[in-house]
Amino acid sequence: MTRLPAAEWRERPGLHRIVAALTADGGAVKAVGGAVRDTLLGLPVADIDLATPLLPEEVTRRLAAADIKVIPTGIAHGTVTAIASGDHHEITTLRRDVETDGRRATIAFADDWRDDAARRDFTINALYADPDTGEIDDWFGGLADLDAGRVAFIGDAATRIAEDHLRILRFYRFAARFGRGNLDPVSHAAVVIARQSLKSLSRERIADELLKILALPDPRAIVGQMAVDGIFAVLLPELDAAFVAALDRLLASERDAAVAPAPLRRLSALLPPDAAIAEQVASRLRLSTRQRKHLAALGGNRTDIVRPVRQLAHAIGIDAARDSRLLAGDPSAVDALAGWAVPELPLKGGDIVARGIAAGPEVARILKAVEAEWVAEDFPGAARVAELVDQKIGRASD
Repeated sequence: MTRLPAAEWRERPGLHRIVAALTADGGAVKAVGGAVRDTLLGLPVADIDLATPLLPEEVTRRLAAADIKVIPTGIAHGTVTAIASGDHHEITTLRRDVETDGRRATIAFADDWRDDAARRDFTINALYADPDTGEIDDWFGGLADLDAGRVAFIGDAATRIAEDHLRILRFYRFAARFGRGNLDPVSHAAVVIARQSLKSLSRERIADELLKILALPDPRAIVGQMAVDGIFAVLLPELDAAFVAALDRLLASERDAAVAPAPLRRLSALLPPDAAIAEQVASRLRLSTRQRKHLAALGGNRTDIVRPVRQLAHAIGIDAARDSRLLAGDPSAVDALAGWAVPELPLKGGDIVARGIAAGPEVARILKAVEAEWVAEDFPGAARVAELVDQKIGRASD
């Protein structure tokens, strides 16, 4: 019998309180999914999700009786969030699928652990463990697949994909994270065959999963595989023919500048250097206004390697200027912009009027001309700005 190794999360007092409340009087609860998988791999564990055959109402009653706060975060699907000793844990009643359409599932509560495991996506995500003893339940060969570095669907791959088409993208992400060697041939063939079904998903779900893939430490191999498999022909027909070189250049810049991965910056590397195309992609993927503006700024400026980086930052913002230069293969921009804020021109239209220029278009023209020289001279102080104003209005400074 395989057991979980010792792990910090298993000793948390909040988890012990939850387990005690749910296992009293014949109840049961187990950790499931990522916490079990990542503990076995020796990886950091972020979320500890729990499963129980107890119905949500009984879970809520027991936790409340133990003075544990309960939030009905997904009560219709059997999920509540328990807050105990400062820790948050999602607790979900065992389920089985009644009906699926590739986008959402109609579920029924169940009392069989194997039924609950069978509705999950990959074998390595269907591992359950007793939080106290560490004893692991594995109905579908997840432990062997974890050891082999194999990401494979549970049961029939086509059926799993038909239940939720997003599993196509999840296959690539999990294969990149946990796979070693060649992709599982059966699972791989199934996602390629089903790729057109991605069109039925909401743009938000696609964007979320795509950005998760691009946030991986090094997504180049899996992105290349997705391109070969025709996934981007469905999701991102704007894929640039030169994306491999662009992504290589970007990751080298990120490494040299010691900056964290940024999925939006990497998405830009997949696209042609064109602001209009970036806007089109951002709109289709339903990205936020901030993300859309950032992606468009990168699309329109990432080939601008002549303009000094601070001048570029004045035009498009520090974050966009930094990312544009990283895309261009210039990691020095990170240090050049570190701790620097775009200054504000120490001049207002009223200052020009005070020098005898009538309010109107001439003031705006002088203001614009002074700002252009101020930027070109790397943002000098107020004294130099005053000299520039005097030059523009054609008389000596007082």
